Amino acid sequence: VIILCCVEVIIILMLIFLRKRIRIAIALLKEGSRAIGYIMSTLFYPIVTFLLIAICISYWAVTAVFLATSGEPVYKVMANQTLCKYANLTCDPETFNTTNVTKLCPGAQCTFAFYGGESLYHKYIFIFQLANAFVFLWLVNFAIALGQCTLAGAFASYYWAYRKPADIPLWPLFSSFGRAIRYHTGSLAFGALILAVVQLIRVILEYLDHKLKGTQNSFTRFLLCCLKCCFWCLEKFLKFINRNAYIMIAIYGKNFCTSAKEAFFLLMRNVVRVAVLDKVTDFLLFLGKILVAGGVGVLAFFFFTQRIPVFAQEVPMLNYYWVPLLTVIIGSYLVAHGFFSVYAMCVDTLFLCFCEDLERNDGSTAKPYFMSASLHRILGKKKLSPKKA
Repeated sequence: VIILCCVEVIIILMLIFLRKRIRIAIALLKEGSRAIGYIMSTLFYPIVTFLLIAICISYWAVTAVFLATSGEPVYKVMANQTLCKYANLTCDPETFNTTNVTKLCPGAQCTFAFYGGESLYHKYIFIFQLANAFVFLWLVNFAIALGQCTLAGAFASYYWAYRKPADIPLWPLFSSFGRAIRYHTGSLAFGALILAVVQLIRVILEYLDHKLKGTQNSFTRFLLCCLKCCFWCLEKFLKFINRNAYIMIAIYGKNFCTSAKEAFFLLMRNVVRVAVLDKVTDFLLFLGKILVAGGVGVLAFFFFTQRIPVFAQEVPMLNYYWVPLLTVIIGSYLVAHGFFSVYAMCVDTLFLCFCEDLERNDGSTAKPYFMSASLHRILGKKKLSPKKA
């Protein structure tokens, strides 16, 4: 009880001292809703990312199957008798019946074992599989980066429009996608490359951990566990840096390294605002996903249990209705996650634009703020009109 009281007091104190930053976070969330309302096409962009990732998965799967079956078929003797000296030896199915193996080991058969070979290519087939996995990770990360940069460019065009929605450019999403493909492909590919390298190292560490599960060397297991933890943290950090770097790329059009550096130092100068906005956004988006999945789940429950009179005659009797029910709930959560990811990208973009707006402008007629009126009121600033030429 004492611990819970202390935690509650700490939370109350945080709410009191961070109330202004919490109000800014809520105002940015409302501004994100307005931005998506003006650029409704952004809600459907996750479908493009999904299709690109599906193509990448198909490419990886087909290539992996071709590599796995590119060797020569190896056949081995399968004997029913444990004392057969020819058991597990390689054999030729075409000449097997003419040999004396069947006489010495009655019931023995020459069956397919695996694909393999003794050539240099077959010895390094695992390296080719790793290369295929690396290309797959690179392409998937590039597809995600393209989506993040495209959405960031669309939402940035909304924020930097002084008179909303009059100054918002026509077709902002398609314009942002064209800029990302034409001018920023190299930067996006470089960011995806860095992340793919770290993810491949994590895959290799997981493979080594699987191979060393039976080992008794505790130091090796401890070292491997530490490496897995470090690279997991590194991947999370790189995803955070890449996401904000893509936003800066969409705003200013600079290269990846410069954008990542500017985004990092901009966030460090507003680290408290970043922490508050991140927690508030994560909490609200999680509630939104749960609300969508729960609402659809309740409707699916009444539907599959024939409790909706309109559809009662069309629904067949199900002995295990929880199977389609869980499928609907999980599917609705994934769909909600895809659409809410657009909302999260919108809030992150508007936040970086907001921080840049505060640092580059002073609210004068020469350098007016581009933020919304609600943010002006929270900051206690007046929105002045720019000087007319």
